[in-house]
Amino acid sequence: MLQPHSIDRRTFLARRSTRNVVLNAGSKLFIERGFSACSVQDITDAAGVPKGSFYNHFKSKEALAAEVLTEYGKGTTDRSILSNGKIPPLARLKKHFAALNDHFSQCHDGCLVGKFMAEVSEDTPQIRNELLKVLTLWGEQISAVIAEGQEQGSIRSDLKASELANFLIDSYEGAILRTRVERNPAALKAFVRVVFSSIAVAVGR
Repeated sequence: MLQPHSIDRRTFLARRSTRNVVLNAGSKLFIERGFSACSVQDITDAAGVPKGSFYNHFKSKEALAAEVLTEYGKGTTDRSILSNGKIPPLARLKKHFAALNDHFSQCHDGCLVGKFMAEVSEDTPQIRNELLKVLTLWGEQISAVIAEGQEQGSIRSDLKASELANFLIDSYEGAILRTRVERNPAALKAFVRVVFSSIAVAVGR
C-alpha cells in the first residue's frame, strides 16, 4: 500500500511534468510563430494536455511567454564562453558569435527576443519587462568582455563598452531577421566580418 508521502510525490512530479511539457510546447510555438499568432489552445494542443491544465500552472499566455523568455535569455548556445578568462577577450567574442551563427544558420525561425521585441506593446508589460531583463543581461555579459579587451588593447577604446555591446546585440538581431527573410546566412557572416574588422585593434598600431 502506498504511503501518503509517496502519493504526494507522484502528484508533485506529475504536475511538474505537465508544467514542463506546456513550457516546452509554448517555447517551440513562440519561436515559430511569435506571441500574437499563438493561442493558449494552440499551446495545449501541442502539449497534449487539457486547456484547464494550462491555467493550473500559468495565469495567462503572457505569463508563460515571460517565463519562456527567462529561459531563452540564458542562451540558445553556451554563453559561458563569455566569462572564460582563459581565453583572450576578442577570441571569446568571436567564439560566441560563431556559435550563434552556427545556430541561426540552421534555425530559420529566428530569435525569440527579436520576435517579441517587434510585438511588444502597452498591453504586454510582462513581456516588455522580461525583454529588458534579457537585453540587460546580454549587454552586461558582452560589455564585460569588451571592457576587458579595451584594457588589454585588443579592442578599440574610443567607444564605451556598454554602447558597443548594445550596438552589437541590436545589429545581430537585425542580421537574424534578414537571414530569416533571405533563408541565407550571408547577413550573419557579414556581421562577423564587419564587426571584428571594425572593433579589433591591429597589432602594432
